[in-house]
Amino acid sequence: MTTLLIRLAGPMQSWGTTSRFDQRDTGKEPSKSGVIGLLAAAMGIDRENWQKLEPLARLTLAVRHDRPGSLKYDYQTAGCAKTDAIIKADGALERGGGIISRRYYLADAAFLVGLESEDDHLLHSIAESLHNPTWPLFLGRKSYLPTEPVFLKDSIQKQPLLEAISRYPWLGQRVSDGQMPETLLVSIDSVDETGTLKMDSILSSFSERKFGSRFVHSMLISCPKETVDVPSENIS
Repeated sequence: MTTLLIRLAGPMQSWGTTSRFDQRDTGKEPSKSGVIGLLAAAMGIDRENWQKLEPLARLTLAVRHDRPGSLKYDYQTAGCAKTDAIIKADGALERGGGIISRRYYLADAAFLVGLESEDDHLLHSIAESLHNPTWPLFLGRKSYLPTEPVFLKDSIQKQPLLEAISRYPWLGQRVSDGQMPETLLVSIDSVDETGTLKMDSILSSFSERKFGSRFVHSMLISCPKETVDVPSENIS
């Protein structure tokens, strides 16, 4: 099996799976649907094109919490001034009915994400697209940009998923106090349908918004005793 590794690091990122109306949540780690959306943006896959999205949905996912970050939220308002008007769902204008929204995010988080497949060509194609993305990449929301390249120079690993994500150097070198943790949390897709149930597996194009379940195992691994700051270079 072959594994593709990517880095998701930035001052703000949000991976919501249960958001409704004015409250926008975030999970504690990148969601599978969110990661696939990022890959699709890099590859220039339209949100309605299930034929090209479906192979990405079959990838096995693992997430390593190199820097878990802190849960924060933005306090946002719309239409709260007396002179403001809000367009309702039926197209009518409503005055004086301001909206207050709390949008949760992870501050200063960094994750190492692994994607495993038997299709080496697909993984190499994804890696090339991450190096030269078709559309801008963001970390869950369009205003949340990565501060370090998503693409890693040595992103393609000829190792099984858990082995690759356990051995790759720690990404948390930018922590101010310089302290390395003893262990890191890893969440990995379960092959035997046991573990924690998550509802973030895509079942159709993003335009149809159909999501299904997947099972995830969580475990602690020893933190690699080295750090990495890999510049973005040509894959070859």
